[in-house]
Amino acid sequence: MKVTIFGTGYVGLVTGACLADVGHQVLCVDIDAGKIERLKQGILPIYEPGLESIVRDNHAEGRLAFTTSAEEGVAFGEFQFIAVGTPPDEDGSADLQYVLAVAESIGRHMNAPRIVVDKSTVPVGTADRVRARIAGVLAERGVGHRFDVVSNPEFLKEGAAVNDFMKPDRIIVGTDNAEVERAMRELYAPFNRNHDRMIVMDIRSAELTKYAANAMLATKISFMNELANLAERLGADIEQVRLGIGSDPRIGYHFIYPGCGYGGSCFPKDVQALSRTAEEVGYRAELLQAVESVNHRQKDKLFSLIERHYGGRAALRGKTFALWGLAFKPNTDDMREAPSRTLMETLWACGARVQAFDPEAMEETQRLYGARDDLALTGTKEGALREADALVVCTEWKTFRAPDFDAVAATLREPLIFDGRNVYDPVRLKARGFTYYGIGRGESVRKG
Repeated sequence: MKVTIFGTGYVGLVTGACLADVGHQVLCVDIDAGKIERLKQGILPIYEPGLESIVRDNHAEGRLAFTTSAEEGVAFGEFQFIAVGTPPDEDGSADLQYVLAVAESIGRHMNAPRIVVDKSTVPVGTADRVRARIAGVLAERGVGHRFDVVSNPEFLKEGAAVNDFMKPDRIIVGTDNAEVERAMRELYAPFNRNHDRMIVMDIRSAELTKYAANAMLATKISFMNELANLAERLGADIEQVRLGIGSDPRIGYHFIYPGCGYGGSCFPKDVQALSRTAEEVGYRAELLQAVESVNHRQKDKLFSLIERHYGGRAALRGKTFALWGLAFKPNTDDMREAPSRTLMETLWACGARVQAFDPEAMEETQRLYGARDDLALTGTKEGALREADALVVCTEWKTFRAPDFDAVAATLREPLIFDGRNVYDPVRLKARGFTYYGIGRGESVRKG
């Protein structure tokens, strides 16, 4: 089947590449000419495990192509996927200008029936707006081409997006048109072979499902962080609590890891957008507001531990901190809303220096902050430790899980670790002479 994808970010590029990999003909459209040219050369704008080889192979074999021409894109595919960004507007609501601009382009250039698929994360009611925009442009042109709008939200985890697309837990399709449902089933048949993963529902329910899923996951994280802060004051260990509650199958172990806050392109934006959607229909979503508030506070947690250890902000001037992990989570280079950014910017404001290492996000950090006297990006995790006063862990990359602690202690000016992801065992570190601060690990784990 022929598919056009508007947008070549995480969602668009993964969707296009994976559809091409099972045999569909895919044309990806983006207004960024430089990005399109680099994609033609096999240079990806994002880091995502396994994606680069799929893009290169399918482009070389002619199933995956790239263009800046909206007209070419609309002419190409029976399916027109809208996978452009929906950044938060000033009031926190989702900004639909790019989605609606694509809808207008489809209406402007459409000369045959089309199935328009909303793949971007969009508020409830967006399909109606997309349909109205396309219909309005077609009316201006004086033509009556048949089209339908489908909600098909993505559920891709950054760092595991390819596997999520190839082996989906569910494929949500929002449509009330039986013919369109058949077409969507044919499109997704290669990913739906073992058992039927497709769940078909009305469009508005499909749109809400995406926001509901992300809000639920964000709620679990903020709830655990709230408990972690309580555990710290009560002298309990949140990691033991996590094991205790996770063993209950009604709760489970997924997304109950305490830490220094969630980030990325989805959870912060989607929780905020759903809260604003509630306000628009006269409902105050107090739980969503609390989830967002707790997360904002949690991003300051590492700094508060550092400040407490040193006895105030003034004592941080001239200190150097080794930072392990810059991306908001492992297996990505995405630093949007990353807790590392909150920490670094607060440390800089206090006159401290940062020496940082991340397996994938170094270029992104350089792009965001440029050259600074108070930031050194090191080529190795060991290099970040040299002449540093303390180690701070912001992202739980595998390479950080089992370091040579004797070497860490010997390299740091003092054996001091602030662990924002509870990667390490405080008892073992205490036995090695470290002063250790984790998230919700109680007051009992200090240098003996």
